Amino acid sequence: MASIQLEKLVAIAGAQHLNWSQIPVEHPAEGIERQLVVGQHLMICRFRFAPFLVTPEHRHPHEQISLVVAGRVRFFVEGKERIASPGDILQFPSNCLHGATMMDEEVVLIDIFTPIRDDFLTV
Repeated sequence: MASIQLEKLVAIAGAQHLNWSQIPVEHPAEGIERQLVVGQHLMICRFRFAPFLVTPEHRHPHEQISLVVAGRVRFFVEGKERIASPGDILQFPSNCLHGATMMDEEVVLIDIFTPIRDDFLTV
């Protein structure tokens, strides 16, 4: 397994009751904030994206569910464009080609992945 920061393993030790205000904020790239809660087989991430930020199209073996909390997002899913707004939920099967462009305001997404994305856990 990749190098893992202990605070990211909050759920492995047992059941937890957490609040996003307690979860450390990471800055994996310019214009992106990320918070993680990691279980034994799945993880939940809260992202804040700057307006107009682009996440390039990509694939990964993880199944993903994205919930739009705030802002509007132009998703590209297997070559088709979809506009998502607060309350919308998108489900991406394993190896589904997808990417996103944030529209004209900050976007907050909750992403759930299974299995755990080890690439998010490296120090």
